Amino acid sequence: MNKRQVIIVWVIAIALGASVAALKFTHKPETQSSALRASGQTLFASFPAAQVAAIEIQGAAGAVTGIVRKDGKWTISQRDGYPANTSYVNEFIRTLGDLKVTRGIEAGPLNAPRFGMDESAVVPAERGLTATFKDASGTQIAKVSLGKNIENGAEPSPMGGPNAVGRYIRNHDDTVGFYAVAEMFPSVSAEASRWLADDFISPEKIKSITLSQKGKGDTAWKLTRDGEEAEFKLEGAVAAEVLDATVAGPLKNLFSYARFEDVVPAAKVADRVDAAGKRTTIIETFEGFTYTLTLTPGKAVAAAAPDPSNPQGAAAENSFLTVVVSAELPKERKKAEGEKPEDAKAKDAAFVERLKTLTEKLAKEKSLEGRTFEVAKSTVDVLMKEREQLIAKATPPPPAGPNTGSVQQFPGGIIAQPPGQGATAPIEAVSPPVSVPPAEDAPQDGEK
Repeated sequence: MNKRQVIIVWVIAIALGASVAALKFTHKPETQSSALRASGQTLFASFPAAQVAAIEIQGAAGAVTGIVRKDGKWTISQRDGYPANTSYVNEFIRTLGDLKVTRGIEAGPLNAPRFGMDESAVVPAERGLTATFKDASGTQIAKVSLGKNIENGAEPSPMGGPNAVGRYIRNHDDTVGFYAVAEMFPSVSAEASRWLADDFISPEKIKSITLSQKGKGDTAWKLTRDGEEAEFKLEGAVAAEVLDATVAGPLKNLFSYARFEDVVPAAKVADRVDAAGKRTTIIETFEGFTYTLTLTPGKAVAAAAPDPSNPQGAAAENSFLTVVVSAELPKERKKAEGEKPEDAKAKDAAFVERLKTLTEKLAKEKSLEGRTFEVAKSTVDVLMKEREQLIAKATPPPPAGPNTGSVQQFPGGIIAQPPGQGATAPIEAVSPPVSVPPAEDAPQDGEK
């Protein structure tokens, strides 16, 4: 072999080595597929669930730019790092790892609009959702698109339309197919508010409620009650002020099962709230909790078209709330005089368990401090009452008209009216005719 041949061999060897190296660094064995996935196979040969540290979701109307794992917990970067709904996030990741194909359709990426995955579309049904998964370094490790629902027209739903039985999905590393799956992904959304953890305040066993005047610190009214089963009383009520039980009653369960609509980023609070209408509420409970709430209406929303009847714009539908929570929890149980040892043991155990629950509740609710929550107006309407709205309204007697007086009804339906009421003609008493039975024939002579 001469020198020229040796050089040629070395050039070929180097070229082959470079090709192998390039393939090695560009190949993604855990997600890439060169063949259509068959029915019953998982969408991913191996979904890198353990590596996922961030998720981005794009849709037609918006985007979630960061569901981020921080210190072992999922957070929403668009909401100043507010905790995410861990169940939703983990369910999404787990579902993709276990997701099985029901049908594969051989088609390339250019066919995405056919399956409701047109990334240039502005209509949600045509755009679908695209989720990008990244590792801790920010490197993309997987990308999927969720498209149209798959409808079963053979079995109409109770609402009259077809039933959805699945959804089309695409693994962007799979360039040969789109897939039908039985999963609907109901919790996946491109709205950041839908991913927020839904823990909220829940005052229990309310003892008193104080509301400030609008835009002032002075007290508008205060309601108190003597025990958990007692009714509220209006503090400082005068004789003519009787508390309306139908208004005050719902306040016993104020914020029970309440939910918020969204968390407002700190940088946007000033643009959303009407500070002039701010009011403060203090809620105290029989178990030592104190909630200090700042309630603020939203700014009026400008109408799309000028409305002469409402030049200020439409009223904002939601309100805004911030909270500060504190508690003075008892260190030990107050024992009753003459308590039996066996009763004391059971009560002590119950006290310790309840104290643990309250301590955890305090920590969870204190984590809500420093946030501005957007809540539905209906959530706070029961609380935002003026003092006069708490007072029962006396029912006025019917207006007196001419020739009116008392009417008396006697047994048998007879109505006695006072003189001058009704017809003006004199009343004449007429006795009904008396029916007399015919007399029997007088006896003839000789008859007995």
